[in-house]
Amino acid sequence: MRTLHVDLGPTWRGGQNQVWLLLRGLRARGVEAELLGREDAPLVHRAGDDSFVVHPIGTSGARWRAAWRLRKLLRRENFEIVHAHDAHGLTAAWLAGAHRRARLVATRRVVYPLGGGLGRARYRSAQRLVAVSHAVAAGLRASSVPAERITVVHSGVELPPLPTEEARQHARERFGLSGSGAVVGSVGMFHPDKGQESLLRALVLLRRDFPDCRLLLAGDGPERARLEMVAHELGIAPAVHFTGFVKEVEQVYAALDIFLFPAVDEGLGTALLAAMAHALPVVALARGGCAEAIEHGRSGLLAADREPGTLAGAVRSLLAPPPAGLADTAEARRLGEAARARIAERFSAEQMVEGNLRVYEELVFAEKSR
Repeated sequence: MRTLHVDLGPTWRGGQNQVWLLLRGLRARGVEAELLGREDAPLVHRAGDDSFVVHPIGTSGARWRAAWRLRKLLRRENFEIVHAHDAHGLTAAWLAGAHRRARLVATRRVVYPLGGGLGRARYRSAQRLVAVSHAVAAGLRASSVPAERITVVHSGVELPPLPTEEARQHARERFGLSGSGAVVGSVGMFHPDKGQESLLRALVLLRRDFPDCRLLLAGDGPERARLEMVAHELGIAPAVHFTGFVKEVEQVYAALDIFLFPAVDEGLGTALLAAMAHALPVVALARGGCAEAIEHGRSGLLAADREPGTLAGAVRSLLAPPPAGLADTAEARRLGEAARARIAERFSAEQMVEGNLRVYEELVFAEKSR
């Protein structure tokens, strides 16, 4: 089977990580996988460095450039599957008429319903929509997408080796985290939907009882400057560590005691899954796909909302009593171990790859049998 993957994301986020894991998993199973994407995208660079066939396009007018390049590729090459991994990639595939020359698959990673007009038409052109969670699938059904055209394939992550105490200390030193107080934090793009401001305000409440508690925020985005200003206004700037984009993101997880994920209506959350795979106790919102990943009280904690008091209360339940305030409690360890086991059971990269491959095989073999 020969597959072509389209992702027009200009940065490295959870979606791009999923595409990368899928490309590698398909190749390991003997499935040809090629990538079409922006020439400046980290995913394109990484795939090229790993000897994948890459079809780079320019950055201006990326959707139109991608549609033109894709149309030419499909006229001269035989791909059984074209898989669009983001909305812009799907637009390009639709404009190129990919659904007429191959089986078009589109991944949907957000929970809200489809837009109207042309936005909805491009999704209708796909023979199969892959939803990364049942919450995402519900949003598609609410947009009148027939249930038989939707398949849930959960996002997945690799199960990493757990860091040694020496590695944890090295990671903390890298990010300037000295002292013995608990380190809580998050990984993700700085955007209002991700909820980092709530974490800043929760830290104010936590430090009243646990003055050595620190917050590590990894990532970048349009909200960073404003969030840094909020930290100064709240008087907690010395206790907040903004890392920027970290390529070796496993070092962020190694530095943390508790992972916080206050994103609203997240499709699933690759960063959340990765934190669970690193055996971190996690706190997320009981909304969207997060409620599928976490069994409240068993493999993590689900907060009813992202009010600072609610988040601070969840964290406080995992810390030893003041003045120590350390996160190495029996409850924190229990939740972290259960979180890692849940990833191995339900949300591994292997399961994600197998799920997508089943979709491809169903489409290809169903057509051949007709």
